[in-house]
Amino acid sequence: MVPAGTIIMLVLDVILGIGIPVCLAWWAVKKHDTKLSTILIGAATFIVAALVLESIVHKLVLTGARGTAIMGNMWYYALYGGLMAGLFEETGRFLAMKFFMKKEASSTKSGVAYGLGHGGIEMMLLFGLSMISSLSMAIMINSGQVDTLFSQAPGGAQELMAAQIDQLKSASAGEYLYGLWERFSAIILQVSLSILVWAAVRKGGKWLWLFPAAILLHALVDGVAVIMSKSLGMFAVELIITVMAVAISLLAWLVARKAFPTTAPAPDAVQPEELQ
Repeated sequence: MVPAGTIIMLVLDVILGIGIPVCLAWWAVKKHDTKLSTILIGAATFIVAALVLESIVHKLVLTGARGTAIMGNMWYYALYGGLMAGLFEETGRFLAMKFFMKKEASSTKSGVAYGLGHGGIEMMLLFGLSMISSLSMAIMINSGQVDTLFSQAPGGAQELMAAQIDQLKSASAGEYLYGLWERFSAIILQVSLSILVWAAVRKGGKWLWLFPAAILLHALVDGVAVIMSKSLGMFAVELIITVMAVAISLLAWLVARKAFPTTAPAPDAVQPEELQ
């Protein structure tokens, strides 16, 4: 049986995983006059760049001997995964801002709005939908439908299904807070990187270095997460990632003050608490 506390936490994760991005988008549009279209551009870019194009490259690269070598070495995998995420997401961000945000005002809140869309849809799809799946599985386990779960799983996925069932039965309710914590850090990071890339796109010239910097910072955070997860507990890993995300948000604030001086946000704006 899956403990009642775990099911309650899964329900909370589903509500927050879907509700937080929606509320942030509403807040940005209604309270700070950002364009819904900008948020949607950010969401669409994440889907195309990360979920479609990056996934295709993973399927090509991680098959055969090359994939075995990368997956079998933690350092290779961290380097590969981090660089792929940075290259695809930041390049997608740059191109979307350059070609689809031409009419946007040269202000920090344009970058923030894009970041809320990019990070918000990531939270909904990678966390919210995952928690819906886990909640459905937990309910089926407690209603005695384990055999149905196995019958619905493809032959090669039954071992994974068994591992997921064991995790749901044995994990404490508190462990499901880590995923939510991770998503908060991710939104801070996505908004911050969006401000850096927005400055590179809108200002150009000497500001263009912020684009490759965003790629490297994204790769660094993802790579560190992979490496640290192999040697540290979840609390330590999430704490380190949060510290890194906040540090990058401070860099984004400093950039915003110089790039968009009349609309630069307060230091905590890129986390994201305020748009002005």
